[in-house]
Amino acid sequence: MEIAKLNFSDRDEFKRKAIAEKVITLLASGIDVSPMVIDGGWGTGKSEFCFKLMNLMKTQNSHELIYVDAFQADHADEPMLTVLAEVIKLLPTPEAKVAFTKKIIPAARYGLKTIAKSAIAHLLKQDTDSIAEGFDKEIQQVADKAIDSTVESLLKDHVDASKNLLTLQNTLKELAQKKPIIIFIDELDRCRPSFAVDMLEIIKHVFDVEGVSFVLITNTQQLKASINHCYGDTVDAQRYLDKFLKFRFELNSVIDSTSHRPSLVSRNHFFSLVKINKCLPDDCINNVFFCKVVEQIIQYHNFSLRELETLVRHINILQTLSSADQFCEGQYNAHTILRFLSVLFVCFRPEILIAINKDIFDPLAIGEFLGVSKISRISKVNKPKPVEIVMVILSKDFTVNRSEFYLEPEHQTEWNEFIQRGFIGDVLDPQEAINEIKKTAAILALG
Repeated sequence: MEIAKLNFSDRDEFKRKAIAEKVITLLASGIDVSPMVIDGGWGTGKSEFCFKLMNLMKTQNSHELIYVDAFQADHADEPMLTVLAEVIKLLPTPEAKVAFTKKIIPAARYGLKTIAKSAIAHLLKQDTDSIAEGFDKEIQQVADKAIDSTVESLLKDHVDASKNLLTLQNTLKELAQKKPIIIFIDELDRCRPSFAVDMLEIIKHVFDVEGVSFVLITNTQQLKASINHCYGDTVDAQRYLDKFLKFRFELNSVIDSTSHRPSLVSRNHFFSLVKINKCLPDDCINNVFFCKVVEQIIQYHNFSLRELETLVRHINILQTLSSADQFCEGQYNAHTILRFLSVLFVCFRPEILIAINKDIFDPLAIGEFLGVSKISRISKVNKPKPVEIVMVILSKDFTVNRSEFYLEPEHQTEWNEFIQRGFIGDVLDPQEAINEIKKTAAILALG
C-alpha cells in the first residue's frame, strides 16, 4: 500500500475525514493523549486510515511524521532500534545523523535492561512505577534465584543505564523542539507477543519525551492476548494497557445514522474496487439484478474492507484464468450470479464447496449463508428478495434436506413464470446450477 497516494480527497467512502480532523486537533492540543490508540478489528481499514491521516497532517506541516510497520520490523527483535532508525531519517545531513547516532548508542545498549525492570515488576505482581517501594520485602518473597540474579544485574547497571537513557531522551527532546514528532506504529497486533509487549514498554520507559507522541494502530483485544501470552493469564491485561495508553478510540464499521443499518458504502466500495481492477465487464456492473444480489449479500455479512479486497482479488484471478469474461459469459443472468456465489464460497465458506464436490448440496447451509430461511409464495404484494430468487434457482439441485425448501408444483410454476418475466431470463435445467458452481470453483483451484 503506497502511503503517498492515499488521501481523503480521492476516496472517503466511510466518511472518516472528520474523524481524522479531530485526531489532529487532539494531537496538536496540550492534552497528553500519547500513546493514542486507533483501535479496530481485522479488516476495518485501520492502516488506510492511518496513511490518509498522515497525508492530511502533512498539508499542515506542523509535525515531523514517522511511520513504523511493526510487523515488518518484528524479525529484528529490537523495537527500540526500530524506532530510533526511523527517527534518524528525520535528520537533514549525514553529519547530523552520525552525531545523533553517537549520542544514542550508549542508551541503546541498555534498552533491554529497561524492559527487564518492567518484566521483573510483573513477576513480582507489582506496578512498575512503585517497584522501589518495599523492594527488599518483595524480593524475599520470590524463590526463583534466576529472578534474583536478573534483579541484581539490573541494580548493578542502574546508574549507567539511567545516565545514558537521560542522554537519549534529552537528544530526542532537542530534536523535537524544532518540530514536534509523531510516531505512528502500525500492525502491532500482528507481531509476535514478545515484540509487541517490548514495543509498549520501550515507548513508556524510553520515549516518554516532551515533543514526541505515539499513535498506535492496532487491535487492543489482540494486544491483550499478547500480554497474557507473555506474562500469563493471571495478569490483568486491561490494567496493564491502562498504564501505557492515554487515549483510545475505535474505528468502527460505518453505520447509516438514519437507519442504523450497515451503510451502502461497503457495496459501493466493492464496485469501486471492481472498476479500479477492471475485473468485471460493464455488462455485470450495470446489471441491476446482479448489483442487488451483491448488495444484499455484502450487507448481510457486513464484510470488512479487507474481506471485500479478498473477494475482488479472487474475481480478478477467475477472470485472468478464464478464456472469456467468466462472470458474464452465457445466456442468462443466473450464470453470473452462480459464479459470484461460487467465488464467495471459495473466499469465505470453503466447507460448502467441499460438501458440494461430494454431491452434498445442502439448502440449510446455502440458506444460512444467503440469509434465506424459506421460499415465499409469489403474489402481487410480495416482491421476493433477489437472494430468495437465487435459492429458487438452486432448489432443483439440492441433494439433502430437500423438504426444507421444497416447492409444490403450483408454487414452482409461479416462480418459473416470475423468473422468465425478466429477473433472470430463463429457468435453469436440473444440475445446471450445481455444475456452474463446481466449474467456477475448479478454475480458482487451478483445476
